[in-house]
Amino acid sequence: MSWLSCCRAEVHQCNVPCKKKLIVGKPINNGKSLRSFMHTLSLKTDDNKDKMAEEIRRIGKAKVSASIFTFRELSAATNNFNSNRLIGEGGFGRVYQGYIEAVDQVVAVKQLDRNGMQGSREFFSEVLMLSLVQHPNLVNLVGYCADGDQRILVYEYMPKGSLENHLFDLAPGQQPLDWNTRMKIAVGAAKGLEYLHDFANPPIILRDFKASNILLDERLNPKLSDFGLAKLGPTKGKDHVSTRIMGTYGYCAPEYAMMGMLTTKSDVYSFGVVLLELISGRRVIDVNRPTEEQNLVLWAEPLLKDRQKFTLMVDPLLKGNYPVKGLCQALAVAAICLKKDAETRAVMADVVTAIEFLARPKDNEIIDAELLNP
Repeated sequence: MSWLSCCRAEVHQCNVPCKKKLIVGKPINNGKSLRSFMHTLSLKTDDNKDKMAEEIRRIGKAKVSASIFTFRELSAATNNFNSNRLIGEGGFGRVYQGYIEAVDQVVAVKQLDRNGMQGSREFFSEVLMLSLVQHPNLVNLVGYCADGDQRILVYEYMPKGSLENHLFDLAPGQQPLDWNTRMKIAVGAAKGLEYLHDFANPPIILRDFKASNILLDERLNPKLSDFGLAKLGPTKGKDHVSTRIMGTYGYCAPEYAMMGMLTTKSDVYSFGVVLLELISGRRVIDVNRPTEEQNLVLWAEPLLKDRQKFTLMVDPLLKGNYPVKGLCQALAVAAICLKKDAETRAVMADVVTAIEFLARPKDNEIIDAELLNP
């Protein structure tokens, strides 16, 4: 029996005729302007930091909705970037919690490492991309600073941190996410990607979709963050964008990781990886596991073909509290997102439809997982 057969009926129920889409947030209708800005970035700013700051200020005054802050303002907001305010750290730099009087808002202040991985072009790209998109599942850019050689981004503060903080290495006493919350997060993340792919003009490919870049508000609603590696999608009949390979190992689609061929389907693959993380509670790469289990996707591939092994893929922290049909469909969605051939992968609009169906409360379906193996 095909691993998909157990949920074929549910998939058919999801594939209802498409109704006219309600655009939540503001669609981008300025594709020419966006491409023009990115072209300007490549031709004029190069790696000259003074020119970069000047270009950002010029576009900021004309087009960008985010505020422009001085380094002094952000230093005051974070108590001189005090370590007590530190809420995150990575190859890009450090993130601090702060309060800015000018906007009367608690914020997250991301100070990029001047010698780090995220350069001036990536900084400019993130400012531009986040200033021109608006959706409930995309993090809001409050402002930025380009004083001298400082590169600082200011976001809305997301009090629950990243999805990564709630899936892996939980602190003592920290409650794991229940099944419905995991699916709710999957829905919101999928809607964010759908907006970037289908409503942006030209489409935007996030290129670094992963658990640590999905931030959660106080109600655990997800918002996509970190647009430093985002790229504009192909136009004028082209089927992909050729670009240098960036992103995070394990999340990158095969055609992109091997040949630098980037499309919106590359994000779809990354979504499939994150969905597997949500289901399994496993990191995409975990060197602390046995060799054959260290790569999540490679470990999951044979299990997806055997219905009797579905329960082996579920996070033990759920303690069997999940809907059997929901598990089956979630794995079906993950599998079609993880197709090695990009053309056979789902598009995000279809993923949203399927995941929304999955996330609907079904009180009578929370049963012991052992029923999958009678």
